[in-house]
Amino acid sequence: MDLLSLVKFDDRGLVPVIAQDLATSEVLMLAWMTRETLAETLETGVMVYYSRSRKKRWLKGETSGHTQKVREAYIDCDGDTLVFKIDQTGAACHENYFTCFFRQRIGEEWKIVRDKVA
Repeated sequence: MDLLSLVKFDDRGLVPVIAQDLATSEVLMLAWMTRETLAETLETGVMVYYSRSRKKRWLKGETSGHTQKVREAYIDCDGDTLVFKIDQTGAACHENYFTCFFRQRIGEEWKIVRDKVA
């Protein structure tokens, strides 16, 4: 069955997508896709998202060179969330960390627990 036909997009035409590192299974980022960006991702094998803040298509790495190549794709039981296992080149985070999840709650504080990508 075609993945596009299984996805339940929300009332804005979006579906949340988790990008996960293929080698380590570390969660790198959460973003959004439209039907069009999902179709493009599946066709090209590179991650293409929809930027809610800019309200437009977002090819990951288009300006930074920090690309994401698709290796595996998953859909949850409800059809309303996707997980892509990817090969990440450079930083996934716009703040130049490998993962967007570089802060951890330790005690009563949020601490940066990752180094920036060189």
